[in-house]
Amino acid sequence: MPPAYEGIYRKIALRLMPLLFFCYILAYIDRVNVGFAKLAMKAEPWFSDAVFATGSGIFFIGYFLFEVPANVILHRIGARIWITRIMISWGILSCCCALSDSPALFYTFRFLLGFAEAGFFPGVILYLTYWFPARARAKMVSLFFIAVPLSNVIGAPLSTLILDVHGLGLKGWQWLFLLEGAPSLVLGFVV
Repeated sequence: MPPAYEGIYRKIALRLMPLLFFCYILAYIDRVNVGFAKLAMKAEPWFSDAVFATGSGIFFIGYFLFEVPANVILHRIGARIWITRIMISWGILSCCCALSDSPALFYTFRFLLGFAEAGFFPGVILYLTYWFPARARAKMVSLFFIAVPLSNVIGAPLSTLILDVHGLGLKGWQWLFLLEGAPSLVLGFVV
């Protein structure tokens, strides 16, 4: 790759990658926060280990069913609009998990959350193909992947702290869904 192109790709990377990286951190925090919420939700009369397992798994059914159609839509209408839609809808649905008061409602929100989040990861990978040739793209994808372990480093202590928040008629697990879903919603408008 000629040196002139290296500078162009570096500039593009400096503009795109921090935002996409932060979005993926939020995606993973929203995806695993139910595991932390489980500890506090066990006090709810409608919640059990079976409800948790089903709700955790049903997320991936929604994700699986809509992943390919989401990427077809992304290709047709563009990444900026589609990734914005993904982030805003997953932020709203993550916050809505705080409203769960029965297994059916919990399952519904988790399924819809998977449905809403589907296409984000493969969409970002597709988006990177628009900006970087294969040689430069490998570096960008590896940088993007670093967000997963970092999300655990950030998300675990954050979730633990939020679970201790109580007030305004909400329990710790409800605050967890609200406070960890809101950044995705806000960042969706930035995207």
